[in-house]
Amino acid sequence: MTHDHDLVLRPTAAQTEAALNPPPGRNGGDLVVETLAGLGATTVFGLPGQHALGMFDALRRSDLRYIGLRVENNAGFAADAYGRITGEAAPLLLSTGPGALTSLAALQEARAASAPVLAISSQVPTAGLGGGRHGYLHELPDQAASFRGVVKSVHTVRTQSQIPSAIAEAWTSALTAPHGPVWVEIPQDVLLSETPIPVVTGGDAFPEELPPRPELTALAADLLSRAERPAVIAGGGVVRADASRKLRQLAERLQAPVVTTFGGKGAFPWTHPLSLQSWLEDRHTTDFLEDADVLLVVGSGLGELSSNYHTFKPRGRVVQIEADLGKLESNHPALGIHADARLAVQALLETVDERTDPAAPERVRAVLDKVHERIASQELTLEQDVLAAVRRALPAGAPSFWDMTILAYWAWSAFDAKAPNTMHSAQGAGGLGYGFPAALGAAAADPTHPVLAVSGDGGALYSIAELATARQYDLNVTWLIVDDGGYGILREYMTDTFGQPTATELTRPDYVALAESFGVPGVRTSPEALEADLAKALAAPGPSVVVLPAVLRMFAPTHLD
Repeated sequence: MTHDHDLVLRPTAAQTEAALNPPPGRNGGDLVVETLAGLGATTVFGLPGQHALGMFDALRRSDLRYIGLRVENNAGFAADAYGRITGEAAPLLLSTGPGALTSLAALQEARAASAPVLAISSQVPTAGLGGGRHGYLHELPDQAASFRGVVKSVHTVRTQSQIPSAIAEAWTSALTAPHGPVWVEIPQDVLLSETPIPVVTGGDAFPEELPPRPELTALAADLLSRAERPAVIAGGGVVRADASRKLRQLAERLQAPVVTTFGGKGAFPWTHPLSLQSWLEDRHTTDFLEDADVLLVVGSGLGELSSNYHTFKPRGRVVQIEADLGKLESNHPALGIHADARLAVQALLETVDERTDPAAPERVRAVLDKVHERIASQELTLEQDVLAAVRRALPAGAPSFWDMTILAYWAWSAFDAKAPNTMHSAQGAGGLGYGFPAALGAAAADPTHPVLAVSGDGGALYSIAELATARQYDLNVTWLIVDDGGYGILREYMTDTFGQPTATELTRPDYVALAESFGVPGVRTSPEALEADLAKALAAPGPSVVVLPAVLRMFAPTHLD
């Protein structure tokens, strides 16, 4: 009798030949790139450095495509976007010490947004591991400690034979719900030494599933079926789990209105009769959600932005589906279901009773009417016109990547993403400089669509060097820079709080001339010409820059009332 655990995969003739006669001149870096290729990677991002040269030399002996950025943090943002768009683990190759540490802000964003990034860094030579101070270039007492609180998992390699398994283990971690960044570090001498290990010809790594507990989904289904005023908050976990279609089916079966978080843009159709859209920073929406007798929260931790700055106080029963155990019931008591959003929503679909509620769409319209009346009373026509022009110019299936800037804050609430996984921003960790390098990563992932990046002039200065990357790889990204001469939102915050701003005003370059100096076409536009200029730039192949000189204002917050 043969049992499954008795089965052994026998090598093919080609694998045997490769094992017995590996090509000469291979080193530890070859084991890295061979393992990545065996796991299914096709594209890697990064920046070379002295300790990491073994990996980069091995790239030329592989079929992997390399996209090299000019700053490690920007390379991390590009890998983040590649992971979001493809759902695959995006390899990020870095060097030791300063190079590695420069990527930390990008990895924090990837962790907050559940983007699968596989960061592989060099380390000082093996003799320098363990905390001793040997004086190696770039040496840290414990490099991995700098990443342990940022990434999902840390994997330190000490010998060449550990490389394939460590990378496969990290790959599995990155793609197990919740997705996220992982860290592998390999000493310089391990990467550079010639290797006797055969060519890595396979590398299956299967992410672990995270199914819901059936007794919990049974109780949740009963609560939702008997609810009089159910409502749904759909977060980024819905998008990451590709659960948008199932969520729509569930909402329609329950006749439950749905609001999407800023990280969950596109998780529910914007114009659907049950769509409350994304107006989470509005007291009318907050009141509506508080009034739900059963509130289903899918793929959101109900953090600061998703709870109208923690002013949201639900009065009914909360059912929270969340893959990140640390976020489960972290802000509100709930029936907490630790599960992948797709699997949990499917379980609810199979068990909830169908509800009828003809008044639900009318209640949704009433809330949206109140929201729109509040915005209309603030005389913010310019801001709404600019956002509408961007939406009309951007093709429906094209992804957009937004920096931390006033137009992006408007877009969080007021922009129709048209489809799931098409609108992305840095609101997970909130760092500047995300938009343009992330858009480059998305363009590398899918060249069939133009990609839009949106930055303010302050955030744009974090990413100017990547105009060279865009030109070098001819990536199809149009970068809209809203130039208001400073850190616009901080200017507003300081003026409102202290009466005047400090340290917010910036001397800035001529962004059109700067773009053209990189060989990237640029145009200066106006609010009236924005739609036409942006559409023209998006329709042209390759990179382009559109500069809009404009001072935009935010709508008034409601959490301070």
